[in-house]
Amino acid sequence: MVFHESILEHCSIHVKMVLMATKAQRTERRADALSKERIVEAAIEILDADGESALTFRALAARLATGSGAIYWHVANKSDLLAATTDDVIGRVMTEVVRGAAPREAIHALASGVFDAIDAHPWVGAQLSREPWQSAVLQIFEGFGGPLQSLGVPERAQFDCASALLNYVLGLAGQYAAGARLLPRETDRSAFLATVAARWVQLDPAAYPFVHQMAAQLPGHDDREQFLAGIDLILAGITAMQQAV
Repeated sequence: MVFHESILEHCSIHVKMVLMATKAQRTERRADALSKERIVEAAIEILDADGESALTFRALAARLATGSGAIYWHVANKSDLLAATTDDVIGRVMTEVVRGAAPREAIHALASGVFDAIDAHPWVGAQLSREPWQSAVLQIFEGFGGPLQSLGVPERAQFDCASALLNYVLGLAGQYAAGARLLPRETDRSAFLATVAARWVQLDPAAYPFVHQMAAQLPGHDDREQFLAGIDLILAGITAMQQAV
């Protein structure tokens, strides 16, 4: 009888240990799944796949296999979540900019990095345009400011110069956001631009002579090259300003 009770007690202890270990594993997995980093990662996956309209707390909870209430522990609302996802994407761009690079190279690297981020995540463009002084925008503004100071731009002109670069980037962001809303994901870019160019040609050449002239260049132009050409134009203007001082 004593032996039998001993066996039962041993089995009971073993079962309790297994249950405790299983509970600990589940808790560890749950904690990992519900960290803010994991929530942001899952939100980015939804945004990239189906756009902003698909990002709901219900969809996010389903992807994370948890309840919506647990997500609210980390983010207050959808606006807070969108700000966090945008901040994450732009934060990664900032870490990829080589520290110690020459000022012009640093500006180019930052600008091209933001371009590529918006190209990969079109919804980021909408977010950057939505709230101009959010953390992600300030990171970009700060990223331009340091190299401009290193270039020797006078302090009184630094705000204007950094703002010109930032506003140019935000203009691109808004353009990409509008395109993402209006055009289906499967749209063939070359075919679409060829259609637009054909419409340009149909306009009255007397009223739109320059548009007629540029129509042939529209279908084959490279967005990234054109964007960086604009950065070069701004930098050329900054250089000319410095020389005039």
